[in-house]
Amino acid sequence: MTDVPIRIEEKLYQNRYLVDEGRPHIRIKDAKVCLACAAKTCTRICPAGCYSRDETGSVTAVFDGCLECGTCRIICADQGNIDWFYPRGGFGILYKFG
Repeated sequence: MTDVPIRIEEKLYQNRYLVDEGRPHIRIKDAKVCLACAAKTCTRICPAGCYSRDETGSVTAVFDGCLECGTCRIICADQGNIDWFYPRGGFGILYKFG
């Protein structure tokens, strides 16, 4: 048996996400704060993989797959650079099994 890494997309494939166009429920307040953050923990700890770091050290976020767990808000609490709230009713994560 070969150990084949499973990508997060394969694990989360059953979830669906309804994007609320023009009204993101998460916002990075100041990109400069992310650039100055040495740990960039959000890029490693988000269970949906919404945050990534580019070659310049900038953090980018794509929220159309967010599990709405609030992990990013908690992990960035010391910097306070994440503006997070639940999406409007009917939008956001749509769990297939509940």
